[in-house]
Amino acid sequence: MISSEFPWLTAIILFPFISAFAIPLIPDKYGKNIRNYALSVALINFSLIIYGFWQNYTTTTKDFQLQESYSWLPQIGLNWALGVDGLSMPLIILSGLISTLAILASWQVKHKSKLYFFLLLVLYSAQIGVFAAQDLFLFFIMWELELVPVYLLISIWGGKKRLYAATKFILYTALASIFILVAGLAMAFYGDNFTLNIAELGMKNYPIALETLAYVGFLIAFGVKLPIFPFHTWLPDAHSEASAPVSMILAGVLLKMGGYGLIRFNMELLPDAHIKFAPLLITLGVINIVYGAFTAFGQTNLKRRLASSSISHMGFVLIGIASFTDLGLNGAMLQMLSHGLIAAALFFLSGVTYERTHTLMMDEMGGMGKIMPKTFALFTAVSMASLALPGMSGFVSELSIFLGVAQSDAYSSTFKVVILFLAGVGLILTPIYLLSMLRIVFYGKQETSLKLEGFSFDAKPREIFITACLILPIIAIGLYPKIAMDSYDVKTVEIASKVRSSLEVIVLKSDLNSEANFTIADINH
Repeated sequence: MISSEFPWLTAIILFPFISAFAIPLIPDKYGKNIRNYALSVALINFSLIIYGFWQNYTTTTKDFQLQESYSWLPQIGLNWALGVDGLSMPLIILSGLISTLAILASWQVKHKSKLYFFLLLVLYSAQIGVFAAQDLFLFFIMWELELVPVYLLISIWGGKKRLYAATKFILYTALASIFILVAGLAMAFYGDNFTLNIAELGMKNYPIALETLAYVGFLIAFGVKLPIFPFHTWLPDAHSEASAPVSMILAGVLLKMGGYGLIRFNMELLPDAHIKFAPLLITLGVINIVYGAFTAFGQTNLKRRLASSSISHMGFVLIGIASFTDLGLNGAMLQMLSHGLIAAALFFLSGVTYERTHTLMMDEMGGMGKIMPKTFALFTAVSMASLALPGMSGFVSELSIFLGVAQSDAYSSTFKVVILFLAGVGLILTPIYLLSMLRIVFYGKQETSLKLEGFSFDAKPREIFITACLILPIIAIGLYPKIAMDSYDVKTVEIASKVRSSLEVIVLKSDLNSEANFTIADINH
């Protein structure tokens, strides 16, 4: 289906990409023209995203909207096929916001600034392409495309161990992404008609063996990106060595690609296999929560502590995906949006602190609250959001996931109690390691050996503006969750219902295996 209207999705994907290639032609001695140009492109593209969705997207349908399809490489069946629904639309907005703010946060970049902003604009396009792609091979191309800029951004503008962190990142994510192609092609070749269209792949009836193998392949690929324990070890290294703007995109958007992939492919396309693997997902989610929280305690590096916190918080996404309830899946989507905003703000503020102190080691700081009161206030506000303070977005998302699991009739009462108890332990640990972080960095005596940057001790208006752009939606969603939930509710309800229908069919055919940890309440025929 070729849209007869303006190709909004093509425009918001290609505009930053094409604009990036004009950067080498711009004369610029001190880097100001380049950064102003990149910011202008990002702002225009974000405006196109908001205007395009405001005018042409409706939240009342579960179907794909703004669809476009153009033949690209017909010899291999590749089409430039795009579309958005409740899963992808809010994540595209999140990508646009954080990418734009990351460019604004890069005002101090002077080293190879043309290449730096070129890579950020290419990364901007690739992120949107991942969420909008409706052709499997196009999805894979966009998925691979976003890896290259991140690798270069870490390896060139990172810290002392940047080459190690960048190499580890590319090895983990690139090798894992091969499973997307293998699993996707297996599904595409099955049956009488070969297709790479994601919607058409969901209409095929696969044998359970093929569905299981494809599910495992997608789980590995998206599990590395989320990341799921034990595929998580690349994340603390990448965050600790990446610059703050890159960490904003990494935590705010790229991790969400893993959660998006699990819902779009594992859950929506392979519901029968999802039923078999759901107990494993919910168990891994709890491991993520508890392991990430305990690991955060042992980190003296500020960004590594925040990275461990991200691992913990993304565990809630897994639990919501495996809950079999509308509320649980709703909570998983909201957790991705909420954590994207909160993590981006935390990593940005860690960069603000680093610019003044030139260290990320918390035990080398201390007493910063007196000389950086604005930064202290902002850091405290975002930390409160991260520990799920009522009135903030994190509270609503985690509460929805807890209630979704508690209401699920797909698991035994004992299993649910254990899962909720362990997840609750993670909730208790979160304020402890976040508040201790604030205490170490901002309270106490200032280290005499600490050399503060003389140009400005506290946050500048630009830095306050960036943080405010992230805090305001955090509070808005916390006080009125409908503004976010309405954008995807119809779609998540449809996916959850599809999985529950598959569960009922399987139960009617045979009794469930004891190792699946399921118990079914009354099934209505």
